[in-house]
Amino acid sequence: MGADPLPSRLPLPAIVDHPSPNHGPRRGGTAPDMIVLHYTGMASAAAALDRLCDPAAQVSAHYLVDEDGAIRRLVDEQRRAWHAGHAHWAGEADINSRSIGIEIVNGGHDFGLPTYPAVQVDAVVALVGDICARRAIPPARVVGHADVAPARKADPGEHFPWWRLAAAGLALAGPAEGAGPAEATGPAVDKAAAACLGAGCGGSAVRALQGDLAAIGYALSVDGRYGAQTVAVVTAFQRRFRPDRLDGVADGETRALVRGVAKACRKA
Repeated sequence: MGADPLPSRLPLPAIVDHPSPNHGPRRGGTAPDMIVLHYTGMASAAAALDRLCDPAAQVSAHYLVDEDGAIRRLVDEQRRAWHAGHAHWAGEADINSRSIGIEIVNGGHDFGLPTYPAVQVDAVVALVGDICARRAIPPARVVGHADVAPARKADPGEHFPWWRLAAAGLALAGPAEGAGPAEATGPAVDKAAAACLGAGCGGSAVRALQGDLAAIGYALSVDGRYGAQTVAVVTAFQRRFRPDRLDGVADGETRALVRGVAKACRKA
């Protein structure tokens, strides 16, 4: 027998206000229409909270989700939190003005990339579900920091279970194999679809790959040259949709996954 289906909406834990001074107005009066997930990348929740509320640090997020599932609201959703930095998605550059930032307590790559506890993931799913329902945010606009800043960020990391959000209809679906339990569904995978593409390659196949990645939302030049920018974007895609391979090389399986996700985005 298969696993029991996951509920599409989980109960939202009580949210405790813990105001950060690090915020400003959303430029141009922009309403948030996307969500960016981060890991804190620090040794403890207390250290992360201190930093997110330190005026000298000039960083913040709207919400902080602790390992036990507790949620703190640091910045009102109407305000512009400082979480994404220099970032791009779907042709947009001021991601902070367009997004709601969620920091998830996790040591990240600097501290061994711990597994996310189930109760914490449940809280993230519930929080994302609540925000998406209130603000009509589509799955394609629930992204990771690595998606919007692939050359410099890797969070929330390859251990984050994106399949949980996808199963609840809150994020783009990942691959059907290797991403989690049977509820994780995604585009069909054809491992022999094409030869590998990597750094130094060029031509129409690279241009097609870049065009598909741009259709998903990634920022890169569609120029037919497989340079450092394309390597970074392919790695970010793999980190989310094929976390068992993080080499920036577009083999047949990665290319098939890119095509499948791009096709879903174009239909949306």
